[in-house]
Amino acid sequence: MSPLDLDEYQRLAGRTAQYPGHDEERLAMYPALGLAGEAGEVCEHFKKALRDDGGVLTDERRQAVAKELGDVLWYVAAIATELGLSLGEVGQGNLEKLLSRHRRGVIKGDGDDR
Repeated sequence: MSPLDLDEYQRLAGRTAQYPGHDEERLAMYPALGLAGEAGEVCEHFKKALRDDGGVLTDERRQAVAKELGDVLWYVAAIATELGLSLGEVGQGNLEKLLSRHRRGVIKGDGDDR
């Protein structure tokens, strides 16, 4: 299978969305909470690599992280969809912000408006 662009991923992932509040006029609460949980699972693998594997990310753990990152991506796509945002445009906006910070030498600073 070839890699997908972000908007295509968002469209295809949306076909599997089944959760309370989906397609209703309210905040994307369920996918936001799911994102927090999945991001926690990613971090948990890194914690266990430090605790159990001497700080080395084994191939098995790397594969587990990849699966969890897929879940993170799904929830990010669901939130974007609920808010009427294109995942491709979100990604493009993020890159533009980071490149601007890099050009101005403020990529290491604090705050969103640097």
